[in-house]
Amino acid sequence: MQKIMKSKISKFIIGAFVLAATTGSCTKSFEEINTDPDAFEEVPPTNLLANVLRNTGESFGGDIDGYGTFAGYIVKIQYLDYMAGLTPTNNTYGNRWAACYYNITQLNELLAITEETADIDKNVRYVARIWQYYMWSYLVDGWGDIPYSEAQKGAAELGSIVRPKYDKQEDIYPSILEGLKVLADEMAEDPGTDAVGDGDFIYEGDMDKWQKFCNALRLRIAMRISGVAPDLAKSTIEEICADPMAYPLLETNAENCYLTYPGAAPYWEPWYTTGYTGDRRVDNFGMADIFIDHLNETADPRIAKVANVAADGAYRGYQNGAAATPPNLRNISFIGDKYMNDAVGFTPFYKSCETFYMLAEAALLGYNVGMTAQEAYEQAVRLSMQDNQIPEAAITTYLAGAGMWDGTKERIWWDMWVALFKENFEAWNLYRRTGIPSTNYPSLNSVYGDAHNDQPFRLPYPNNEFLYNAENVNSAAANVADFVWGEQLWWDQRTGVY
Repeated sequence: MQKIMKSKISKFIIGAFVLAATTGSCTKSFEEINTDPDAFEEVPPTNLLANVLRNTGESFGGDIDGYGTFAGYIVKIQYLDYMAGLTPTNNTYGNRWAACYYNITQLNELLAITEETADIDKNVRYVARIWQYYMWSYLVDGWGDIPYSEAQKGAAELGSIVRPKYDKQEDIYPSILEGLKVLADEMAEDPGTDAVGDGDFIYEGDMDKWQKFCNALRLRIAMRISGVAPDLAKSTIEEICADPMAYPLLETNAENCYLTYPGAAPYWEPWYTTGYTGDRRVDNFGMADIFIDHLNETADPRIAKVANVAADGAYRGYQNGAAATPPNLRNISFIGDKYMNDAVGFTPFYKSCETFYMLAEAALLGYNVGMTAQEAYEQAVRLSMQDNQIPEAAITTYLAGAGMWDGTKERIWWDMWVALFKENFEAWNLYRRTGIPSTNYPSLNSVYGDAHNDQPFRLPYPNNEFLYNAENVNSAAANVADFVWGEQLWWDQRTGVY
């Protein structure tokens, strides 16, 4: 399987950029001589899809101590984090902004070249549109107000808009939900028969799983805005749950939206690349104190998967932004082998256990989801445990102990926080929406001193926006303080944080 995937990725990374060599000439024979018969005259749609999925994994899957620290999972233990890097830049978070818009552009190209054959290229177009909405959701979750309605319209035929306005989050989320609803209905009523092709590195052309991912994104986004748009959230979630045949959800670990890697140079899983081929496993990344403390206090068996024991045999975390490095770096637990010491590994975009954590919360809100909050919660826990290869006996013990259902949202959120490990961006979203983990805190020695008492509320806008779209980005950032604090995102209703 690894050899097959290596061949696929190598083939499609090259193929996505190969175009026909067409050179003007004085004679027909010269043109024929200079035409490569093996070159693509047009990039195959599946190659464009392959490039986008690969780029998504490499751009977002490699984050360890950014979102991982924001979410309360991981800290730096040698090159300590004092939050100095949270400024406008075209690197790090700026790169991820650019990657989202690049991926959306590439998928627009895919849709353009298949427009005339839309009836026979339905499936690859469905996947492209789903992933575009996933990219839009990533952008608005990370930055808040973003270029949306006027984005991607720089070409003359599209309006020559090179300085797009920033749309409000409260307008973007409903638009994304509307687009996904259209897609969900189309997939239910008019399934395609075409093969997506070898460029589908996630589900390998299994359109049932892509249909489920589409509805899972609807569920995720609806729950995200449930505190500020309750009517839209409720109607969306109840519609999905009322008709599982038309709107199926990701419900098993076999359906997890994971991107795996070939496992051979240079196509290693990104955390493995950083932690093992980069040899940074013990000298820079350690487990956060609040994460290890919680796992120890609740006797959570997942601790053996998310973390390795320290040199003295104990599970031990470290402070975020401590004044000094630990005397012995190896006395701090490192990231568990399942999550980092695996060259094939995986980058998670959606774990099926999330479906049931969210359904449990929806049930507590009074939504009709077809199951009780307890049933959904316990199913979520079981899926998370099973995904971490935890024995059934240990799962039962946990659910009868610290993990026992107690009828509260907090029980759902604490366990969901543990379950989301490695899906760090989504865990940061959970924290900003719910305040869980309530033990989370920013760098103890932040360069901002006592100006902020919380992790970042958002990501810093890229420097290029301030250079080339200054009026619009400055308007969007008018109530932002120190680039990542100030006004909270629309759905972040926490109080007392600054």
